[in-house]
Amino acid sequence: MSDLGSVDAKETFRRVKRHFSPALSVAGKFSGQGAVEASSDGCRVTLSDGRSVLDFGSYAVALLGHRNPAVLDAVRAQLDVMPASTRTVQSAAAPLAAEKLTEYFSGALNRVYFGCGGADAVEVALKLARMATGRTTVVAVEGAFHGKTLGALSLTHNERFRAGLESLLHSVVHIDPDDPRAMARVIAEQDVAALFFEPVQAENGVRLLDEDVLASWCRDAQEHGAFVISDEIQVGLRRCGAKSVALEAGLPVDAVLLGKPLGGGVVPVSAAVGNDRLFEPLLSDPMRHTATFSGHPLGTGVIPTALATIEQHAADGERIAAAMAAGLAEIREQQGDVVVETRGRGLLWGIDFTTAEVSGNVLAGLAQSGLVVSPCISRPTTVRLLPPIVATDEDVKEALSLLSGAIAQAAASS
Repeated sequence: MSDLGSVDAKETFRRVKRHFSPALSVAGKFSGQGAVEASSDGCRVTLSDGRSVLDFGSYAVALLGHRNPAVLDAVRAQLDVMPASTRTVQSAAAPLAAEKLTEYFSGALNRVYFGCGGADAVEVALKLARMATGRTTVVAVEGAFHGKTLGALSLTHNERFRAGLESLLHSVVHIDPDDPRAMARVIAEQDVAALFFEPVQAENGVRLLDEDVLASWCRDAQEHGAFVISDEIQVGLRRCGAKSVALEAGLPVDAVLLGKPLGGGVVPVSAAVGNDRLFEPLLSDPMRHTATFSGHPLGTGVIPTALATIEQHAADGERIAAAMAAGLAEIREQQGDVVVETRGRGLLWGIDFTTAEVSGNVLAGLAQSGLVVSPCISRPTTVRLLPPIVATDEDVKEALSLLSGAIAQAAASS
């Protein structure tokens, strides 16, 4: 645990302003009410001014909370033997992690590529689909968010992130999420390499895509010989209840992309888990896509423990999900003047407010009262809640109480 006296908030904000961005400094001061993170444990983060805040945000990373004891033990064990790899001699950690991942999905997908962040997994899936098919057109969904590196950004729909960077990868088509025939129409006009979708669009305000529409798209893609890629970097691994949302729905996907909680909330690691057909270019020539830290032992060494620990808490996730659904429905009923809708699945929930101003006032109230949530950059009227799977009943009650109070305060001032 950090010594609070050693964390200088004022100096930290000065460094952020000087070396990163003045806007980030301002945002950080707002979120922490002038304080910065000093230490963390479980569902709570201690700030430099001594306040303890409840973390129902962290953009889906802290599914197992902060500093999960089992994950920390796995990190320490890997540190003690080999935290980094020569990249010439084979390391044991990554192959074991790959085996555990394929077993986690019951052998439905048997090939793995490891990255450091979610965009790494998107990038390799995008490249493999184009190399394996020899086609250039890729289909994504309106409202999609797949990352901000150039390849992933070509799939991301929000113009805010794409502005000034056009043209990105050519021949990316975004289709209407409510149109079951949209994929067929694109295929009728172009040779499609792959379909990418998020079964739940978290950044787009927690939008659950219709499974019947997804099934129609997948059938059309398969008949055309195009790959189907389910981006579950934020919503997989029990965040939305299932190990994989797409696989649980019976969708015939060629790959599931994972990240965020895959490293147990401690180390950054991501994965593209796919089949032989998608990975054929790497089976033929593994040097066609490499990265120095792909399969990094410290990151991949944690994965077996992270997966096992998530599964130990699967029933807890169901309990928390039910409590969140009931609590948010009550808030919606009580605060209908400013709350337009609440929606979600499992441990991912979105609250739509009438205006971005109301949403901002709610965020300000939560910052003051001590609940960390995740705004939606793409939808400023929506606030996301991402409770950890290790949250207690008391944690959930506290979060819902703080949220209700902040909304009531925002409603009174609107």
